[in-house]
Amino acid sequence: MAKTDTYRNGTVLAEEETADEFLRPAAPTVPRTRSQRSVPRRQENEADGEEVFLRSRRRVPVRKGVLPGFLTKTMPGRIMLGTSAAIVVAMFVLAGMAVKNFLDHDPRFRIDSASAIQIDGNSQLTRAALLTVFGSDIGRNLFFVPLTERRKELEQVPWVAHATVMRVMPNQLRVSIVERSPIAFVRVGNQVKLVDGDGVILDMPAAALAAKHYSFPVVTGINPQDPLSVRHPRMRLYQKFMNEIDSTGEKLSQQMSEIDISDPEDVQGLVSSGNSDILLHFGEDNFLNRWREYQAHLAEWKQQYPHLASVDLRYDRQVVLKMTPDAPQESAPVASSPAPSSPVAAPARKTVAKAHPIAHPHRKRA
Repeated sequence: MAKTDTYRNGTVLAEEETADEFLRPAAPTVPRTRSQRSVPRRQENEADGEEVFLRSRRRVPVRKGVLPGFLTKTMPGRIMLGTSAAIVVAMFVLAGMAVKNFLDHDPRFRIDSASAIQIDGNSQLTRAALLTVFGSDIGRNLFFVPLTERRKELEQVPWVAHATVMRVMPNQLRVSIVERSPIAFVRVGNQVKLVDGDGVILDMPAAALAAKHYSFPVVTGINPQDPLSVRHPRMRLYQKFMNEIDSTGEKLSQQMSEIDISDPEDVQGLVSSGNSDILLHFGEDNFLNRWREYQAHLAEWKQQYPHLASVDLRYDRQVVLKMTPDAPQESAPVASSPAPSSPVAAPARKTVAKAHPIAHPHRKRA
């Protein structure tokens, strides 16, 4: 196209019209921030107009050691540091030895007499009997007394169930005793002794035994020759029997003079009835109901069998009655239900020996 000149207000404007050119408006000038000023121009113009993202620099904290650097980085410093540590350890060791020497040899920590040994919790055992365990500790330093060994020696005493031994500063021992509680008499040879719930046999002088006024049945089946692993479960069976019999509060166990627990499947009780004793077989459970059956039919049985010596209550539909050996042969009705196999009579005691068995039916009460 032709080049033309145009006059406007006295100014000559030159235009060159070309078909392939376009006019672009000038980009506005934006003030640059401080962070942008630090970016070189050449990075700003990279990517042909693409937007450049700037990230602030993160400061990394520098850890400083507790000790000066020359103590850990140089050989003289390391030697000085090791020497100081050794001196501190030696001072602690010497201080500990001095304290130990003071506690071991100072006369203020010596047990001067038996009055420095406090004992509580004993009612059956005398103080003199317990002090025999500490005879070698009189005059000894308090810290030289072997507490664990003394506790074990105390628990070897039959009446002691548990014991605790403690040091009391500066020169005393405190002994706490938990004694065993007897729950039955036991016959050992020609003597009658006591036994607790664990099967431990307890000895007591006859005068003290009479003064206590114990009201226990005599238990058979507990022998001193048997280990505690045998005696313990038998006494648990005895306690189960007594708790169930006395569960109503009537103290029915007081009517029994002797209880045999030698057979864990058949607890036997000797009951006084008139001028004779009757041996009852309770089995291993359901003790109270079987006792009720005995009470309900005792008058009938005594009237029909005056020489009654033993009643076996272990069967559900019948009982087995046994007579004394000197009794005449007495007839009894045949059981209305099939009788179980004939029970083996327990070892007889007193007038129960060689009794004549008679099967007798009875009905269970509703």
